[in-house]
Amino acid sequence: MTNLESGKIKIEWVKKHMKVLNYLKELYQSEKPFDGVNVAISIHLEAKTAYLGIVLHELGANVAITGSNPLSTQEDVVEALKSYGLNVHAERTLDETAYWKNIEKILETNPNIILDDGADLGITMINKYPEKLKHLWGICEETTTGVKRYKSLFRENKLPVPVILINDSYMKYLFDNRYGTGQSTWDAITRSTNLSVAGKTVVVGGYGWCGKGIAMRAKGLGANVIITEVDPIKANEAIMDGFNVMTMDRAAAFGDFFVTATGDIDIVTKEHFLKMKDGAVLANAGHFDVEVSVKDLEEIATSKKEVRNGVEEYKLPNGKSVFLLGRGRLVNLVNGDGHPVEIMDLSFSLQLEGAKYIKENHDKLEVNIAPVPYEVDEKIAKIKLKTIGVEIDTLTQKQKDYLNDWR
Repeated sequence: MTNLESGKIKIEWVKKHMKVLNYLKELYQSEKPFDGVNVAISIHLEAKTAYLGIVLHELGANVAITGSNPLSTQEDVVEALKSYGLNVHAERTLDETAYWKNIEKILETNPNIILDDGADLGITMINKYPEKLKHLWGICEETTTGVKRYKSLFRENKLPVPVILINDSYMKYLFDNRYGTGQSTWDAITRSTNLSVAGKTVVVGGYGWCGKGIAMRAKGLGANVIITEVDPIKANEAIMDGFNVMTMDRAAAFGDFFVTATGDIDIVTKEHFLKMKDGAVLANAGHFDVEVSVKDLEEIATSKKEVRNGVEEYKLPNGKSVFLLGRGRLVNLVNGDGHPVEIMDLSFSLQLEGAKYIKENHDKLEVNIAPVPYEVDEKIAKIKLKTIGVEIDTLTQKQKDYLNDWR
């Protein structure tokens, strides 16, 4: 099977299961709301992202697309996307220069709307190509890390256009971050290692929505779960959810699996590696490869070798070994296929609606950062229920009046 054939099969599979996105495509097919609009996408480039690009293209957009992580791009999907008429510049590579070159190629299209994941595309445009900002109406940001970066720009008064925080929208973080990350992280870890999770000790770094999902799924697989946190409120929440909470320094000696999900640097460092059990498995579920300090691991290891696809064994000076998955990059996409299709159906439907909102309102939007309007969240939620055949109650006018009456 050629890459083209393989990529098309993957795209056709997700198309069958992305029912909310298909509903929106049919809803907007006649009006073509993105007719003539330049849309640039930098999101992990696998089949689900590809289908988002195809839908936008079918709704009139000129779509230029790349990956948001050099090792999460699937080359067969890239090959297939070219046959759908999209402008594609992406490759699976360890060459950081090639990754940034592809980002710049996408920006050559002078995008009106950017759909970003991690903020690399938007921030590159803002910092390196300010002359192109006259074409840009707004940005939709997919993930926690990117949201933090755009918020930082906004605080410093360096944000030139409005940013819709897809990640902070209810129909994204309640499902994508928790159920998507929870399932896909363990899919990737178990696929890569072929090891049992039941009866093992799992250390989860961070108890945000992604960490909650990872911990919940680990518990469901039969693991004993330890949470490390810096936020006292989240630490209390983890305890109430039935997990042990301690410092990473202490947890290092107990873990069989370590999974980071913080968005910050140096969560697991050389001091921790040297305290770990022989055979401990290290995985990162955060956007960038900075949470498990690969630099520290490279520095102290006496040797390393690939022992399975996407699994590297590092021999430590104390004679023990630890196993790093996906080179410390986003494990669910480097060693797996990312979030389940139905989960990304919700997130990418929000991306489409966010882009449509920017297109229709860009001439009156102020520079700001905010989730999608609540009505958009509610719209996606209603469509989701419709596509799975679920009906819910509605309030009567009498009930509404009661809830709104101070008496």
